[in-house]
Amino acid sequence: MQKIMLSHGGGGEEMNELINGLIFETFNNEILKDSNDSAILSLGSKIAFSTDSFVVTPIKFSGGDIGKIAVCGTVNDLSMVGADAKYLSCSLILEEGLEIFELKEILNSIKKTADEAGVSIVCGDTKVVPNGSCDKIFINTSGIGEIICDKIELKNLKVGAKILLSGDVGRHGAVILASREELALQSELKSDCKPLKNVVLDLINSGVKLQCMRDATRGGLSAVLNEWANFKGFELKVYEEKIALSDEVVGICELLGFEAYELANEGTFVLAVDPSDEQKALEILQKYNSLASIIGEVVSDKKAGVLLENAYGSSRYLEPPKGELLPRIC
Repeated sequence: MQKIMLSHGGGGEEMNELINGLIFETFNNEILKDSNDSAILSLGSKIAFSTDSFVVTPIKFSGGDIGKIAVCGTVNDLSMVGADAKYLSCSLILEEGLEIFELKEILNSIKKTADEAGVSIVCGDTKVVPNGSCDKIFINTSGIGEIICDKIELKNLKVGAKILLSGDVGRHGAVILASREELALQSELKSDCKPLKNVVLDLINSGVKLQCMRDATRGGLSAVLNEWANFKGFELKVYEEKIALSDEVVGICELLGFEAYELANEGTFVLAVDPSDEQKALEILQKYNSLASIIGEVVSDKKAGVLLENAYGSSRYLEPPKGELLPRIC
C-alpha cells in the first residue's frame, strides 16, 4: 500500500488493511483491538465513546440528508455496544459559497433527528474552506453514551449463536446510487436511515441475551458477517431466502452489477443472540420492522468464513467486499 485509494474508504478488504495494518498499529492499544463500533471506557462507571465523519453525496437524498445521517451514524454506533446515547458534538466544514438556506435545512435536520434519538448537541466547531476545497458541507459527530448492558462486544460471539437481521438490506446504498447525477435513476425507494436507539433499548430491557451487534453500514451485510468470522475464526452460515431485499434494490443491483449484500445501510443492524432468545429477539425486532428475520447461526470454530445457502440447498462463500464499492456513501 503506497497511496490512499477510494477503495480504502469502501468498507471492504482494502479498508480493513488500512485500519488494521496501519492505523491500529500506530495507535496500538487493547481498546482499539476489540474492534467495536464504539470504544468502551471505564471512568468510574462504563461509558461508550464514538466518532464518525460524513461526506455523503448528494447531501440530500430520498429518506434523509447529511444532517440526519450524521446523527444516526454516531447514535447507532453507541447503541451497538449496549449504550444509551446521551450527548453529541457536531463539527461542520463548510465550503465557501454554500447557500445559507441549505445550511439551515441541514441544521434543522440535525436538530430533529437528535430530538428523535433523545440526544443533545452540546459542543462543536465550524470551519469554512475556499470554494472547491470540500463539497458543500462535511460533518463530524462524536458521541458519549452510558453503558446499560455490559459485554455486548464482538469478542463475546460464541459458536451456536443465532444471527438476526433487523430489516431488509441495501436500501441506503441503492438510494445513493440512484440519486447520483451521472445515473439519475427514477425510484420510489427511500434510505433506511434512522436511529436504532429505541429498538436496541427494547431488546436490552426485555432481557434478550445479546452477544454482539453491528450496524451494516459501508460494505453492508457482507462486511459485517465477514468481520465477525475473521475476528473470531468462526464459520457462519446464513440463508439467502431469509435475507429481505426490496424489488427496487434487486433491480438497481442487476442494472449496475452490484452485490446487494455489499450495499450500505444506515438503519439496519445485525445481531447475535443466545439460541434460547432468538424468538424473543425476533418478536421485538418485528415490532419496528416486519421484515426482520433470523438469517443464520455461528456453526463452527474450525474455519473462518461465511457460507450463504440458497433456497435449493446449494452453498457458496459470501466473500468480503473488495475494491471501489461506492465512494462517499455516508
